[in-house]
Amino acid sequence: MRSRVRLGILVAAAIAAATPGYGGQGTPALGTEPVIDARAGLAVDGAIARAIEREPSLRAVRTEIEAARGARQQAALRPNPTLSIERRDEPRGTDSLSSVGLAWPLDLFRRQGRVQTADRELTAVGLAVEDRERLLASDVRMAYGAAAAAIRDSEVAAEVAGTARRQFEIVRARADAGGTPPLERDLLDVELRRFEAAQFLAEGQAQAALVRLKQTIGMSPEEPLQLRDTIEALVARGASDGGPVAPSVPEARADVREADARVAVADARVVQARREGRADVSLFGTYMRMDAGFPQQGVTPSGGLERVRGRFNYVAGGMMVMLPLFNRNQGEVAMARAERSGAEARRESVALAARAESAAARARYDQAQRAVGLYAGGMRALARQNLDVTRQTFDLGRATVFDVLIEQRRYLEIEQAYTATLREAWEARTALIRALGETK
Repeated sequence: MRSRVRLGILVAAAIAAATPGYGGQGTPALGTEPVIDARAGLAVDGAIARAIEREPSLRAVRTEIEAARGARQQAALRPNPTLSIERRDEPRGTDSLSSVGLAWPLDLFRRQGRVQTADRELTAVGLAVEDRERLLASDVRMAYGAAAAAIRDSEVAAEVAGTARRQFEIVRARADAGGTPPLERDLLDVELRRFEAAQFLAEGQAQAALVRLKQTIGMSPEEPLQLRDTIEALVARGASDGGPVAPSVPEARADVREADARVAVADARVVQARREGRADVSLFGTYMRMDAGFPQQGVTPSGGLERVRGRFNYVAGGMMVMLPLFNRNQGEVAMARAERSGAEARRESVALAARAESAAARARYDQAQRAVGLYAGGMRALARQNLDVTRQTFDLGRATVFDVLIEQRRYLEIEQAYTATLREAWEARTALIRALGETK
């Protein structure tokens, strides 16, 4: 009896020594390459900066700024003059007429309205790009946290599967020696296979999360990527600074300021439509040279005869006035006013959504921090301790294999729940940062 107890104590000690508790400070690995490197890995801020610089869809959005600048340049240009040239010849005769005309529209009242509209449109487009950067930064934070959480799940699954594998090998040796019933070996074998399957699934989820992060920051799936921070480090760093502080008004957000700019654009279009319905003036000038004659002959001052013929030069100038008698651009003015009403309503909607999003994100963030505190306050350590005690008790013959399996599953569930809580805390912080309008 003493020999069996002594053997059980040695086995329990071997298992405890070979099974390190998960503390989140290790270096998870998917395959053979480590994906967490506290020194050379990519930090969250670096990932955001890289995404803002390289992400293809954001680069495409930035081209709208160049297009708006081109529209502003075009709006400031004055209309071109019109040159007309005319030549007339008498069929089977000698008469001819040549004329050159130049018309220049003054574009009265219109240029200032076009330029003002283009300026405000350029401002609105710039704010739209800024808001896209805000959303992209939030997407990067979300993808980074999801990848870090998936890596932690993968490490927990690998640790539990490794522990179950070592425990199964010991119990199998004892069963082969006749010291343990074969049923316990078979039960542990089934449990080991389940843990190994869970490990494979967790590794697949982690690899997929890394690929999604690469896509978000503009990297190809084949490029290597290492993260600097674990999910615990992300949440701990966010909790240490007290969390983002909500502004008193939502006007700081880029989308709210863009909505204000769209109202200003609509106002400018109303003014532009009115200006284009006013009178306009075009200046013109012509030069004409006419060579005309008759078939009769006349007497010259010297007494000779010659054909009656004359060459004449004419210069004319004037102006044309467009009178807005019927078309005063009434339809365009009505359309611009309707667009202005719609822009004002959208501005109110965006501001309301910003305030609601900020309040909801703050509540979510506060509760997530409380949940993390419960896990960090000793729950996980106690669960680990219970598992170790149950294993040792089983090795001493005072517990059944079912007790070990139940406690092992409970430990795995707690670790997985802790990972989910950490991810929720990080995503809640990310949502709050996005709601407050921060980009970096």
